[in-house]
Amino acid sequence: MSDQPKRQKPLKKSPPAGSRRRRTTSAGRERVLIEFPTGLLQRATEAATTMEKNRSELIRTAVEKYLEEMKKQRFEAELAAGYAANAERNLELAEEFAHVDRESF
Repeated sequence: MSDQPKRQKPLKKSPPAGSRRRRTTSAGRERVLIEFPTGLLQRATEAATTMEKNRSELIRTAVEKYLEEMKKQRFEAELAAGYAANAERNLELAEEFAHVDRESF
């Protein structure tokens, strides 16, 4: 045996998301590897069991809901910006047609 200390292999850095070779499974799905803190994984497993789903289905559903919520928030922000940008004109129109509202009562 050699007296030299063992050389450790350098740690490989993970490639950026999406740059790995994709593994397609059935029905156009792709398999991915996700790291979870142990406690979060345990909570996900328990929730999936309670909901009578597997973890993958639970995680897919959670990601879909999260993305839909992000989409909804972007849309609401765009609406708010549009209302704010047109606030002066909307006020002018409301004042211009205020007499019509009073006539109908």
